[in-house]
Amino acid sequence: MFFDGYGYHGTSFEQTYRCYPASFIDKAQIENGDKVIMPPSALDRLASLHIDYPMVFELQNNGTERVSHCGVLEFIAEEGMIYMPYWMMENLLLQEGDFVRVKNVTLPKGTYVKLQPHTKDFLDISNPKAILETTLRNFSCLTTGDSIMVAYNNKKYYIDIIETKPSNAISIIETDCEVDFAPPLDYKEPERPVLPVPTGKAPAEGQETPDETEPKFNPFTGAGRRLDGKPLKNPSAPVSSSGSHDKRTSAPSSGGSASASSSSSQSTNRQSQGKLVFGSNASRPRETQKETPKEASKQEPPNNEEPKFQAFSGKKYSLKG
Repeated sequence: MFFDGYGYHGTSFEQTYRCYPASFIDKAQIENGDKVIMPPSALDRLASLHIDYPMVFELQNNGTERVSHCGVLEFIAEEGMIYMPYWMMENLLLQEGDFVRVKNVTLPKGTYVKLQPHTKDFLDISNPKAILETTLRNFSCLTTGDSIMVAYNNKKYYIDIIETKPSNAISIIETDCEVDFAPPLDYKEPERPVLPVPTGKAPAEGQETPDETEPKFNPFTGAGRRLDGKPLKNPSAPVSSSGSHDKRTSAPSSGGSASASSSSSQSTNRQSQGKLVFGSNASRPRETQKETPKEASKQEPPNNEEPKFQAFSGKKYSLKG
């Protein structure tokens, strides 16, 4: 049924059809463009009109007032039906069997178009410009606000038409059109690392310096061992440098008792450090301290003293016994 009472009779074409996706007619190739398939009666009507070629049509969903544009591929559809790409039905918010109004229009040649991919994967293609040029050869027009589909390497990429010049709908047939790209919808700018600015000032008084996590080095903390393997008679405990420093820094008290206690502590300290002391000056009277070397040599060694170990004495031992 043609709408002859809307003022389009004799000069333009306008018709309402039920729309269906391309999968209903086994024409999968129309998914890679913006061409639709119309019934033969539309061709008869268009042939009697003086319209411009190539044919371009305006598609409108009266329920949602969404508008798009398309070309025509063939006139082999059943009467009252029109087949279109599924991505075009998504732009118009159409379901299978919904009504769509088709009207022929004349669009200006485009000079500028700005595109925005949905995902940044499209920019990872080796040559996205060549893929886009090849795909747009199957398009006859572009409309601002539409999302076209680009198929490449068994994957579908959706691209939004953000801006078109010189109008909201342009023809891209046999024209030189400038193409610009906007950042993808899922693109995020990398965050710049914030470098600390050296001020050269000392930390404030109330600010605490970080504690040292590394343990302090204490020299000479090992234990002595004998060559014959026997245990030491007076094993000396490891003395840390901090302990010895504390002993040195402690000042003696005034008076003669302080000197006596310091001398006794020095003698005990020498004995605790594993040194052999043959006598203590503090426990002996002064007369015994003035012994001559001859008297000291006459003194007999104690019987309980063990013989000294003599290494490398040259004795031989047999495994047989």
